[in-house]
Amino acid sequence: MLDLYYGVGTCALAVHIVLEEAGADYKAHCLDMKANQQNSPDYLAINPKGRVPALVTDRGVLTETPALLVFVAQSFPKANLVPLNDPFAFAEVQSFNSYLCSTVHIFHSHKMRGARWASDEASFEDMKRKVPENMRAGIAMIESKMLRGPWVMGETYTICDPYLFTIGNWAKADGVDLAEFPKMTAHRERMKQRPAVQKALDQETA
Repeated sequence: MLDLYYGVGTCALAVHIVLEEAGADYKAHCLDMKANQQNSPDYLAINPKGRVPALVTDRGVLTETPALLVFVAQSFPKANLVPLNDPFAFAEVQSFNSYLCSTVHIFHSHKMRGARWASDEASFEDMKRKVPENMRAGIAMIESKMLRGPWVMGETYTICDPYLFTIGNWAKADGVDLAEFPKMTAHRERMKQRPAVQKALDQETA
């Protein structure tokens, strides 16, 4: 049994979807992020970083979305969520997810977490103003250079697809109209039809 700790509207949705895709035996625990439950003593005992997602396994706790996605995929190889037998293709998967984690997610975070990078209130507002421009640039890069179609890696669905879907959920609030990006839009509609996506979303909105 795996235990997933998540917050509604966070990047943990990607891991939630992949657990469903893999057919994993897991239990999902929702943290109230608005009430700062991620920094409660009970949760900090699980993940001292005070962030989600966290996945409790029989060998310990794992954190960081890209690591969790790969762990689930490798733990359930029959689900065929990563190209385990092709080192180059596997590295391409890791490269895409690293871009989402280290670049696009950071663009998004500048909107409400400027205190992580600066102490001047004026700097926070400047970061917020840059969010639409930066997010649009990141999504444009994905649209033109990275999303092969129909799935991120081409014909085969991988752990990249739930992660991209999750990041795409933030676009509208970040000032980006995904209607400008037909490949992204088609990918999102395709994702919404998957039972695993529907189930994860249903759990997170219940």
